Formats: sequence, structure tokens, C-alpha cells
Amino acid sequence: MDSQKEALQRIISTLANKNDEIQNFIDTLNQTLKGVQENSSNILSELDEEFDSLYSILDEVKESMINSIKQEQARKSQELQSQLSQCNNALENSEELLEFATRSLDIKEPEEFSKAARQIKDRVTMASAFRLSLKPKVSDNMTHLMVDFSQERQILQTLKFLPVPKAPEIDPVECLVADNSVTVAWRMPEEDNKIDHFILEYRKTNFDGLPRVKDERCWEIVDNIKGTEYTLSGLKFDSKYMNFRVRACNKAVAGEYSDPVTLETKALNFNLDNSSSHLNLRVEDTCVEWDPTGGKGQDSKSKGKENKGSVHVTSLKKHSRSGTPSPKRTSVGSRPPAVRGSRDRFTGESYTVLGDTAIESGQHYWEVKAQKDCKSYSVGVAYKTLGKFDQLGKTNTSWCIHVNNWLQNTFAAKHNNKVKALDVAVPERIGVFCDFDGGQLSFYDANSKQLLYSFKAKFTQPVLPGFMVWCGGLSLSTGMQVPSAVRTLQKNENGMTGSTSSLNNITQ
Repeated sequence: MDSQKEALQRIISTLANKNDEIQNFIDTLNQTLKGVQENSSNILSELDEEFDSLYSILDEVKESMINSIKQEQARKSQELQSQLSQCNNALENSEELLEFATRSLDIKEPEEFSKAARQIKDRVTMASAFRLSLKPKVSDNMTHLMVDFSQERQILQTLKFLPVPKAPEIDPVECLVADNSVTVAWRMPEEDNKIDHFILEYRKTNFDGLPRVKDERCWEIVDNIKGTEYTLSGLKFDSKYMNFRVRACNKAVAGEYSDPVTLETKALNFNLDNSSSHLNLRVEDTCVEWDPTGGKGQDSKSKGKENKGSVHVTSLKKHSRSGTPSPKRTSVGSRPPAVRGSRDRFTGESYTVLGDTAIESGQHYWEVKAQKDCKSYSVGVAYKTLGKFDQLGKTNTSWCIHVNNWLQNTFAAKHNNKVKALDVAVPERIGVFCDFDGGQLSFYDANSKQLLYSFKAKFTQPVLPGFMVWCGGLSLSTGMQVPSAVRTLQKNENGMTGSTSSLNNITQ
């Protein structure tokens, strides 16, 4: 019966996943159909605009050429009209002189005939008819203004749609996810020397497989990429996956998108659990700050015996003062279910706050930065069973490194009420590496990746990130992958001796 139920549950899960996959594909098809309609309408409008622009240019050229012909016609006509007018005047004067000369032949008186002959001779000498050029100043030839648009017609007949670059192909094997950076590599299916640049788009998602049309996140764009790979660095991995797609662009148009690729970007994301933190701590998602006014309502008689013996912490309480303003809050995306409201609030001198997400397996990394004037703080991990009066490192259920900047400066590793002084400088940021399955908790200088201290312990329960702060504040950075430098150091750490030995090899 039980095996049949389990088999049926698997079938139901498989069917539900398949239905979800089909529904996502239906959404994709509907979105694509809508895109075809919208894009076709836009392209038709652009085509009309382009042809209207061509028509406008042709009309302008035609008008200019018509004006040139008319101007040439007017110039030649004016020249010929002027020449024609001169010839008509010359002909009229010449005919009058011819008539006068003909009449002079009939003069009988020698003296009058001689006078008339002299006049005719003088007039002939001055006559315009003998000074005229009898060649037209301009010809009637207009062939220099003729046109032959055969080549242009051939060009117009070759008009076609722009050559669109083919879709690139993202190579998942060449893509790299490491150190909160993602390198995406792609190639063109065939050589195209017209490619000017590429556009990379990406978005975070919690869904594996093809991108979802109704995914709640928008695509982010990186434009003008000249090569065939690009690295996104400094990412916060606050989602399980990231989708990537790329398109090629020439000088005129962008091509189709590549087939999308989904890469896994898992990392530990957690906030601080305000529901169980000490009342003297003001807690936001990834920030905690000492607040001496917050615990006035606590019953001081509820302090545990293990805290009465703590001279150091007791003296801290006697000299408490208000902290500095809270650090800037860090935004956090989706993360595993929180562990809230499931334990008592820390009280007494245990100024502690835990993370809201338990670590049950795997390797994880996060970083902590203290305010400059923070007097005392601890960073580490603890079992959920850590008592409400317990201080980090003073029980066998918690491991931490502790920084004290009050009265005297100390830096030490703590577990099970044992202390190991650390002969290294306190870094600006502390990196915490937890290898649950390997039973290792290591602390690093987050900037240089220098190892500060390493615990070895067989964790028998899920652990929670733990923090103690007094007179100051801490800010966290989560959603981080284990840095490559830390992974490399972990391979060699088992051979280390000295400062890591006194609190190591503890099984809990």
C-alpha cells in the first residue's frame, strides 16, 4: 500500500511538472504570436516610411532636373530672341538702303547722282547688316540634359530586406560560474564579417529549464559587446538560476536571440532572525546593532549560571553605551524557508542573533563587517539548541571567533568555553566558510583570503549562522559562492598545524 502511494505520488509530481512545462510553453507561444503581430505592424509602418522617403527624394530630384531644363530653355531662347531682333532690324535697314540705291539709278543730274552715290557708300559702310554674325549663338541641342536611369532602375530592382545576423549559439560548456561571477561564451553558426557588436541579456530566476514568459524578473541588458564572451562580476546570487541570451547586431539591425541558457547560481542566502534575537539588539535583514534601550524590560534575574562566571562580559555590561547608527540595509531576494519563531529569545548577557536559515549539508560562505567603533563581537555557527542564556563559543553547541576592542584588544577562537588566542590582525571583513559534510568551519580575511582559524567538528545537527555584538554593529553579505581561493586553501588546510590544533578534532 505504501509503495503504491509513493509510486502514485511520483506520478502526480511528474504530471504536475509536465503540466507546468506545457503551460510555460503555451505562454511562450502566445507571447511569440503577439510579438509577430506587433512586429509585423511596426515593420509595415517602417517600410511605408522608407518608400515615402524614396518617393520624396525622387520628387525632389525630378523637380531639380525640370528646373535645370527650363533654365537652359530660357537661356537659349533669350539668346536666340536677341539675335533674331538684331537681324530683323538689320534687314529692315538694308532693305531701305537697297530701295534708296535703286531709286538713285534714275537720277539724271550728275551732281545729284554723285551726292546720292556718296551717301549710299557711307550708309553701306555703317550698315549693321554687314557687322552681323549669321551664325546662331546657341544651338537647339538639349541632349546634355538627357538622362539614363537604367543603372538606377537596376539598383531599385535589387532593393531587398536587410541581411539580419543569424542567432548566436551559447556554449554552456564554455560558460563559467565562479566567485559570484558568470562568464558567458558564444559563437556564430557561420562567419559573418558584418557583425558590429553583441547584446547580452540576463535575469535571475528560481526556475530551471527554459525562461518563463511570466517570470517575475525583467531582463537586464549589456550592450555593445565586441567579443564573443562576457563576464558579469560582483553578482549577488540570491536566486537558484540565471537565464542568459545573446543577439548579434550589424550597423543597421539586431538579429534573433540565441536559444536561452539557464545556469545554476546557488548560494546560501539568509537574514537575521529578529524573532529570537536579544532585546538589546536592533535587527534588520542583514544588519544588527547594539541598542541599550531595547532590553530595559528584561528580567535581570533570568541570567544563567554560566554567564555569572564571565568576568569579561559582566564588565562589558557595566560600561555599555549606545552604538552608532545602523549600517545600510542590504536587499535580499528569494531564499530557503526561514527558521523563525521556533526558539526562545536570547536574554541575559547573551547578546546573540542567529541566521534564519539552517545549514544541513554542503559548503557555504558568507562575510561579516563590523562597524569601526564596535567594542565586542563574535562570528560563528551554532546548533538550534543553543540556550537562550548561552554565549557563542562558551558551549559545546557553538563555534566562533571573538573580537574584543574594549580595555584590551583580543582576537580569539572559542568553542566549549575554550579559548585560543589568534596571533593575526583583525581584518576589515571576515569570511566564514562552513563545510557541513566535511565537518569544517574556517574563518578568513575576506579581502586577502588569509586563513585566520579553522575548526574541525563532526556536526550532528543542522547549524545556524550566529552573531554576538555589543556596543556597535555588524553587517552581513550573503548570496555568495565559496571563493575559488578558499576552495584552493581548503585542499591544503588538513596539513596545517599550530594555531588550529588546540580546539580541533571535536565531535559533537
